[in-house]
Amino acid sequence: MLPTRGIFAWPRGQALVAPATLLLLAACFDPGGTSSPVHSKDPVPDTSLIPLPHGFPKIPYPADNPPTAAKIELGRRLFYETGLSRDRSISCATCHRQEGSFADPPKPFTFGIDGHLTGRNSPSLANLAYAPLLFADGAAMSLEEQAAVPIQNPLEMDMDTNALTRRLDAVPLYRNLFRNAWGDSSASFRTVLGALASFERSLLSGASPYDRWKNAEGPALSESARRGETLFSGKAACNECHSGFLFTDRAFHNTGLDTLSLDPGRAGITGIPLDSGRFKTPSLRNIALSPPYMHDGRFLTLRKVIDHYNSGGLPHPDRDPLIRPLGLTEAEITDLSAFLESLTDTAFAADTAFSAPATP
Repeated sequence: MLPTRGIFAWPRGQALVAPATLLLLAACFDPGGTSSPVHSKDPVPDTSLIPLPHGFPKIPYPADNPPTAAKIELGRRLFYETGLSRDRSISCATCHRQEGSFADPPKPFTFGIDGHLTGRNSPSLANLAYAPLLFADGAAMSLEEQAAVPIQNPLEMDMDTNALTRRLDAVPLYRNLFRNAWGDSSASFRTVLGALASFERSLLSGASPYDRWKNAEGPALSESARRGETLFSGKAACNECHSGFLFTDRAFHNTGLDTLSLDPGRAGITGIPLDSGRFKTPSLRNIALSPPYMHDGRFLTLRKVIDHYNSGGLPHPDRDPLIRPLGLTEAEITDLSAFLESLTDTAFAADTAFSAPATP
């Protein structure tokens, strides 16, 4: 069952729509395939549209929203469309910029319409196709659900969904794009979300210097970065949480950022006190492109992040037992930083397939 808080909430958990609306949206895109799919003009999924980096598994997607070229192209245009916001001032790309791995560096928080500040740092969208839960607190269960939140959030785009579909229907280009993608020229909020999610699933990044070295496709890493890799899975034990091909265990941890959690984190969704201050482990891919760090952007540099973990964090009652003093030396911190920087995929940050489409 979906949680009744958080999916349509801005930080601090104030509900934006009723729980019944949450369940209605969940029925729109059913990962199990029990809902009735929209009849698309091109219903056959073509996963070759999204090239997989070496070692990446096939992309999971809802049974009623398979990837197609038409959906991805519509989603790309919608991603850069300022008309998704009430006053036409911001788009998804405003807070998720390609050069920052689709995060919003160097801002701790991002401005929505009317100068409103969001309550959390904008995360990178790279490789979210594989994420079972979205947002730092895991509030959304699919990219379709996630895409709905900033559009309706009064601190972000503050857009009425009926006004949005009328706005899109008034543009001949969008009527053609929706017809190509879904077989119906009229937009619906469901097809808007499905297209945005399809584009976001295409944002795969896995061609960093570390990947090329590991796959024997590029030059060796520096000696410092290679020492850092040894530390990463050894003395520093970063891999206890940052594991797998995306360098994340996809779990939630309280890492001792505060002695008293100002943001409830996962507890705001589950209602479980022990989840207080727990946030999702972020992927470390392209981490050098997307400062500042943590859910609230409190650390401006990777060095500050490493210093925090090296210290063992603050004594929060629910701090994860994995968080402990590491005893890293200055030289080891330098080496670990070099390894983390080697996870940067600069080609992804400049790939024109993900850039704003040309104006017709």
